[in-house]
Amino acid sequence: MERSEALSLAPRTGMPRVRSAQVPHDEPDALGQLAQGLGGDLALVALFVTPLADFAAVMAAACRLYPDAVVVGCTTAGEIGVQGYAEGVIVGLGLPRANFAVTPILVPDLDALDGEQLVGDMIRSRTSLMAQEPRWRNEFAFLLVDGLSVREDELVSALAVGLGPMPLFGGSAGDGSHFRETFVALGAEPRRHAAVLCMVRTDCEVQVFSLDHLKPSQTRMVVTEADPARRIVHQINAEPAAREYARVLGKDPEQLSPMTFAAHPVVVRFGGTHHVRAIQRVLDNGDLVFFSAIDEGLVLTLAEAEDMAQHLDRELKRIRRGREPEAIWACDCILRRVAAQETQQTRALSAILSKNRVVGFSTYGEQINGMHVNQTMTGVAIFPPPDPS
Repeated sequence: MERSEALSLAPRTGMPRVRSAQVPHDEPDALGQLAQGLGGDLALVALFVTPLADFAAVMAAACRLYPDAVVVGCTTAGEIGVQGYAEGVIVGLGLPRANFAVTPILVPDLDALDGEQLVGDMIRSRTSLMAQEPRWRNEFAFLLVDGLSVREDELVSALAVGLGPMPLFGGSAGDGSHFRETFVALGAEPRRHAAVLCMVRTDCEVQVFSLDHLKPSQTRMVVTEADPARRIVHQINAEPAAREYARVLGKDPEQLSPMTFAAHPVVVRFGGTHHVRAIQRVLDNGDLVFFSAIDEGLVLTLAEAEDMAQHLDRELKRIRRGREPEAIWACDCILRRVAAQETQQTRALSAILSKNRVVGFSTYGEQINGMHVNQTMTGVAIFPPPDPS
């Protein structure tokens, strides 16, 4: 079993500016070992917790160990740790007070979402954060949301109003490949149908990003019957949805699986840009359930995939621009992990993730600014503060 290991993300002349560690979920005193890697005096502790662990116990232990920090966490569809893709571990990320200030906002019930109140809370929190560290000019927001809530699209639309120029990235909590129950937490209490927003201010250079390895093809379909509230498509091109999707692919409808959906996603065009609308599963009646917003009349374009490893390596080099990151904090769709397994690229992708100091988790969906997206990696690259000279 892999042992707890801290990932140093800055020169070894003291504690790193951004800290990361992981530990097997069944390790005795797992959180105590994790805390040794993260160190102390943290403004934020973010935990990405395998669904094999007791999430409530993990969060309670973290709060005891870090009573003065903002402690957030979620269950995952897989973890991204020291050596890239991981399973069955708890990954911790710590932001020290010397370089970061953090203000959290809890959205306790997504069914009772009050957009106007949320925007007001965000504006007040952001103003307070700016007053707390007026010398620091860089900021970003990080979102954790219940991945089975079916409310991410509405939530990020409301958040976009209150964020102003502050860039946002985030991920939807997962439950491995089971899709039964997902949890998020601010503090010790696990919550379903909830979300946590962390607004972060720092003296480090930051770059929020979104990437995917998919390009639209010339093959298009139209959603002709749907249940948008549940993200279910009944008909495509006036035919039963799963059967028509399979026909377009040249496959038997009985062969549709998560591997199929990962290999053959669809995209929609918004504001001159294509965004993935990934399929989650097929219902017994032949309907298709999607990971994000879907509606009648929407034109779906079949996407073609680039080589994942080559694309990821190229995009991370573009984001780095020759700089060495303190860390790249990422939310990576479960379907990217599935596609990596299907194409036997898990090892190659893990090596790229590790080389670029990427940590985070696999999700049931991702958020970037005002959009909820799928089959995408969103994140923030954190670089050292500018040289004052």
